[in-house]
Amino acid sequence: MSRLPLSVGLDYHSDSIQVAVVDEAGSEVRSRSVPNDVDAVMAVIGPQPVKAVAIESCTGAACLADDLVDRHGLTVFLAHTGYVHKMRQSPDKSDYTDARVLADLVRVGYLPRVWHAPREIRQLRRLVRYRQFLARQRRAVKQRIGAVLRDERIQAPACRRWTLRWLLWLEQEATLSDEGRWTVMEMLDELRYLDHKVERSEDRLRARVADDATVTKLMQTKGIGLVIACTLRAEIGRFDRFRTGKQLSNFCGLSPRNASSGRRMADAGLLKQANRELRAVILQGAHLLKRYHPRWSQLAEEMKARGKHGSVIVAAIANRWMRGLHHEMRSMGLAA
Repeated sequence: MSRLPLSVGLDYHSDSIQVAVVDEAGSEVRSRSVPNDVDAVMAVIGPQPVKAVAIESCTGAACLADDLVDRHGLTVFLAHTGYVHKMRQSPDKSDYTDARVLADLVRVGYLPRVWHAPREIRQLRRLVRYRQFLARQRRAVKQRIGAVLRDERIQAPACRRWTLRWLLWLEQEATLSDEGRWTVMEMLDELRYLDHKVERSEDRLRARVADDATVTKLMQTKGIGLVIACTLRAEIGRFDRFRTGKQLSNFCGLSPRNASSGRRMADAGLLKQANRELRAVILQGAHLLKRYHPRWSQLAEEMKARGKHGSVIVAAIANRWMRGLHHEMRSMGLAA
């Protein structure tokens, strides 16, 4: 039997995995559908040396990759699903063809990879995204309360919404109809419950990152709190996986998007392909940096004097902050 290394493609499903094994010449060695079990996958691969394993990035694929690496010492890459789909030459789609394409791509070194986040980062990411989910629910409840007030044409007092004074007015003085008041009181109970859940999630985040040097460094910047620092840590993970600050800024969706054609020169806002929650958190951080940090305050004043809109100023601060943060983290050895 030849001892040349094999290339393996895995088409992942929650209940089964299609395994395709090819040799260095691209000839099929084995192809079989097995239950979603690491030992069953290894039984198909066999004892011959393995060059690399490719799995399309999807829910559960990272955990399978962890098992293959930790238990069997294999080299495993996660593949970008969209790019793999574009690179498939045949119009036919099946589990067999998907696994075979992955095996061929990893064999020739053309596999479009995505970052395989460590288990610790994925756990932090789960906490961060759950907190984001709770925050969206809380925001939706506040919007529904505001809709009731607008529907009944009730004018709020001259104070900031959702402060203690404003909530006291809403509960005791707002001239709501009977059903309107009952509905608002129910939604206020829901709002208090969600506030409690958000606080619990933030306590859990605080305990999770207590010994994380990257989060500690981020929070040393005035205006950058726990939620922003944890979101950056969870979604970016390692700063050194980006070669340049521009790559990091592009990943965060903060670089300007050019829409020029021929002699027509035009801008089209920011890059659209990005993690929107991550970008929103970074822009929120840019607002705070503009308020508290002398360097960014000066930049904001200079851009405002040139007639730049406020949203453009905040986006520019966020873009430059991310590029500088990439260099700073790498130079301090906090890229991981």
